[in-house]
Amino acid sequence: MKLYNTLTNQKEIFVPLEEGKVKMYVCGPTVYNFFHIGNARPFIVFDVLRRYFEYLGYQVDYVQNFTDVDDKIIQKSKEEGLEAQDIARRYMEEYFTDADGLGVRRATVHPKVSDNIQEIIDLIKTLVEKGLAYNVDGNVYYRVKEFPDYGKLSKQALEDLETGARVEVNEEKEDPLDFALWKKHREGEPFWESPWGKGRPGWHIECSAMSCRYLGETIDIHGGGQDLIFPHHENEIAQSEGAHGKPFANYWIHNGYININNEKMSKSKGNFFTVRDIAKEFDLEVVRMFMLSAHYRSPVNFSRELMEQSKTALERLYNARSNLVFLLEKGTAEEGAALPAALDIDGYRDRFKDAMDDDLNTAEAIGVLFDMIRDFNTNFNGKTPKSILQQALDRLDELTDVLGLVKKEQDLLDEDVEKWIQERQDARKNKDFQRSDEIRDLLKERGILLEDTREGVKWKRIK
Repeated sequence: MKLYNTLTNQKEIFVPLEEGKVKMYVCGPTVYNFFHIGNARPFIVFDVLRRYFEYLGYQVDYVQNFTDVDDKIIQKSKEEGLEAQDIARRYMEEYFTDADGLGVRRATVHPKVSDNIQEIIDLIKTLVEKGLAYNVDGNVYYRVKEFPDYGKLSKQALEDLETGARVEVNEEKEDPLDFALWKKHREGEPFWESPWGKGRPGWHIECSAMSCRYLGETIDIHGGGQDLIFPHHENEIAQSEGAHGKPFANYWIHNGYININNEKMSKSKGNFFTVRDIAKEFDLEVVRMFMLSAHYRSPVNFSRELMEQSKTALERLYNARSNLVFLLEKGTAEEGAALPAALDIDGYRDRFKDAMDDDLNTAEAIGVLFDMIRDFNTNFNGKTPKSILQQALDRLDELTDVLGLVKKEQDLLDEDVEKWIQERQDARKNKDFQRSDEIRDLLKERGILLEDTREGVKWKRIK
């Protein structure tokens, strides 16, 4: 498998630190509000990368943090008159609600800043002892120019760098590029005791500390959005490698930006959407389909039109699966018939893997799925042997599972719907077409579309 490494600006064959295992750290949300559509992309992308590694047989230790100590959380707590920890706790729970809707599985560990304060303090102490950090009246800063490799991830020369996000420019710093590791306590803010007095961690230090605690000093993969390359990930490298004297991550993977209707997402432009907002109009599996329909490193444009296209594409996958299940249940074919010569069910798996092995090309992998279901729809019918149908269904399930698409628990209708379908059949036999139409419309309202065929009644869910 090849992955594009931001550190080297090229695709590289993935070689894990330990055979059969992958250590992966992905930056998680700052929990002060519902997460937005831009946040959703890395959550989905790295969920698929993890799933694919597991599909290939790797044991994946996947760590995704929660930033529950931050200026934005403190500001939100002041606005609502609540404790910062209560704001963070609320939006951690809301994160899981939306992540579940997107099909994002739980990480192996979801560490919080507030649970790792001692690890953060210990790391800062190491940096101070090595002369890479300094204390000014309770504020501790990292000496950027003392780390020779600073800028190697973002490919920026020191003289060209500007102070990054969440770094306050002030006169007490030795250099404008130096960034905060520990912030002195201010009235009304949460704090912890430290060798430098009461205070709280800066933003960047948390990931270095938590990655080391849960995965070790060197990891296989560090991931996140492209916007985190500088300064966040650049600063993580300086902290971790400065403290431990060894590579922090062997592969740095970043997903591309999201625009809204061809414009940068911005609250001031009124085009800022949370995933919770989108869920009011679209099933969140449609969002997942949309995200995976483009290569993860490419910029994507989010629009209602493209979401509708993704909805239609997802319905095609569901309908193909429903058709296979229907033929398995209703078919009467005898065993022994051969597959059409041009239909190689295992060949689709090979093509799918080729796409995924080429820097997680989910767009091409989805193209393989549509080639597969087109050929299934063309070649399979009530005379197709059930062993072949089962092989096709297994392959479709196998590959859609890797992408986290097509929920399999929707095979069974609940008892009420089954009764309605039978009642509609009875009404048709009795030529009570008015009642038949009423039941059909009722089921449609419930998201069940019926289709009368020669083999019997087929149904599909409407996304």
